[in-house]
Amino acid sequence: MKKIKEIKAKSIITKSGLPGVGFVINPYVGCIHGCKYCYARFMKKFTNHIEPWGSFVDVKINAPELITKDKNKTKNKLILMSSVTDPYQPIESKYLLTRRILKQLILLQPHLNIITKSNLVLRDIDLFKKFKHCTIAISLSFIEEKIRKQLEPLASPTNKRIETLKKLHKKGIKTAVFISPIFPEFTDWQKIIEKTKDFTNEYWFENLNPYPSIKYNVYSFLKRNKPELIHKYRQIYSKSSNYWHYEKVRINNFCKKEKITCKIYLHY
Repeated sequence: MKKIKEIKAKSIITKSGLPGVGFVINPYVGCIHGCKYCYARFMKKFTNHIEPWGSFVDVKINAPELITKDKNKTKNKLILMSSVTDPYQPIESKYLLTRRILKQLILLQPHLNIITKSNLVLRDIDLFKKFKHCTIAISLSFIEEKIRKQLEPLASPTNKRIETLKKLHKKGIKTAVFISPIFPEFTDWQKIIEKTKDFTNEYWFENLNPYPSIKYNVYSFLKRNKPELIHKYRQIYSKSSNYWHYEKVRINNFCKKEKITCKIYLHY
């Protein structure tokens, strides 16, 4: 049983500390996709939730009303939806918060990036077309559906996300694939690129970071699927490891060879 609560927010467009991102909009607190690796569970300490991450959502019902009419605030700035929630998680089909926010943002015409794991994003193609600068990024880490179901239980299946990319591209919407997080030995980013490159404008990469709050989930997943990798993961995430440095070089070299536009956010 998911706990849904309607709340009123004090603000909705907030400054971001993410590289290259001016502002973020998070229409919801929490996300019922229930991704086992989600770093955003740190939000619990700011919201006094005691429920497990993935079992609650706070709905910022007044969010559309809070979109600023001050064009100077977001002029030529990048707004990201969203940094700690999915703006198209299933509950969006009921509340339409993201859609109503988009209608207000059209007046401001920011550079807009949207990241989601949901094919519900197709609903708003009519609004995306009204932005001069709009990129829809589909988060995609796993080709194998058996793995995807374990780590992203309530998100859209991989095949639906790929089909979503095709449909967005066909409608003239700029698309990106956000390969995040990269799970060593599980995320075949080359295969993801091969399957999507004909209808994807650019690729974004980010590695798995086993924060203390998700470390148990990561190692439980390994134990169930490939226990022989536990030692390798411990090496990868040791202070002396250069794994992500070399992975960044591999990604860069591959993208240059294939003439693929990419943005790499690996931290190590």
